[in-house]
Amino acid sequence: MSQWKKRVYKSVCISFCLVIMLTIFQRGASPGLLFSQSSMDSRELLSEVKRDTYPVPDGFWAAKTEKQATIESVTDTHSAEWDVNFINCTANWNLTNLDWFKTLEPNFQQFLLYSHCRYFPMIINNPQKCRGDVHLLIVVKSIITQHDRRDVIRKTWGKEKEVNGKKIRTVFLLGTAMKEEERANYQKLLDFENQIYGDIIQWDFLDSFFNLTLKEVHFLKWMTIYCPHVAYIFKGDDDVFVSPNNILDFLDGNTTPDLFVGDVLYKARPIRKKENKYYIPNSLYSKNFYPPYAGGGGFIMAGSLVKRLFKASETLDLYPIDDVFLGMCLEVIKVNPVFHEGFKTFGIVKNKNSKMNKEPCFYRHMLVVHKLLPAELQQMWDLVHSNLTCSRKVNIL
Repeated sequence: MSQWKKRVYKSVCISFCLVIMLTIFQRGASPGLLFSQSSMDSRELLSEVKRDTYPVPDGFWAAKTEKQATIESVTDTHSAEWDVNFINCTANWNLTNLDWFKTLEPNFQQFLLYSHCRYFPMIINNPQKCRGDVHLLIVVKSIITQHDRRDVIRKTWGKEKEVNGKKIRTVFLLGTAMKEEERANYQKLLDFENQIYGDIIQWDFLDSFFNLTLKEVHFLKWMTIYCPHVAYIFKGDDDVFVSPNNILDFLDGNTTPDLFVGDVLYKARPIRKKENKYYIPNSLYSKNFYPPYAGGGGFIMAGSLVKRLFKASETLDLYPIDDVFLGMCLEVIKVNPVFHEGFKTFGIVKNKNSKMNKEPCFYRHMLVVHKLLPAELQQMWDLVHSNLTCSRKVNIL
């Protein structure tokens, strides 16, 4: 064999080995590979317990003496970048010695054991979203597996545009996949999705129901750091119909500095039935009523509220229901959320079988309607924006 053929043969063998090694490395990689080994060990512990819900004794969610009770006492300084780079979180086993703790259901115990684990590292960040003069930032709570919902939102109400010189931008808030065996593959898909659209904000905590409050405080901190000059925010779920044009019309001429509007619930009672998704034990929250809070899939607030809400959140312990927790933060800063009938929590009407819930003439004049699957959202969006003739106008705005 000639020297030239030997060199070619040797190069091919080396290339083949490199390809095999790279493939093995990629299959073994996880979304948290950028963290140190000690960080990975901590995250594996959190993955096992899934950082979900747990109850608390009377007064647990009162303002803490160690953290200073008033918002004015919280420092006004904050980092210019996300300053949490690794997970350093272990369970507060001291709670297991308390009698009231032993009476709680396992999911609430778990929540309390890790409720002090407040901030987590970022996996994906897009801080450029708030650069320039952004009038309305659309913020959507999503989970890593629901890419179909994000896709239809990008094509419909979450489409970035400029209306009469007012910029509208969109971001999606995510954690990591719940199932460990699926996490690496879903993360690769999400990384690719973000390369295409550049609208993902992701943190390194599990995307579970009780971690929605984590997503709330992470959002407030992220906004305080990267989006201090956004005029207004719409924050909602990924299964709602939204009319950005109606929102802009509603905001036009608004002079309320503390605007916070949505489907506000007044004197809502904590649910005590264990089979209910929103069940809260009496030992966790003993009051008869929650403070006023906006539910049902979305709300609008002035950007000037974000920093104050973030400060307020740091004076409170985390609460398992994110909507209620935000109501608690509003109570701290003494801002009253305002009810608006353009936000439909249970559809146009509460009867799910009513034909009115599929009538586009009603959707045309709403701000937010909850809830629709991706195919239903796309169909309703197309109908509302077609040459639709309605017999009467619904005056909502």
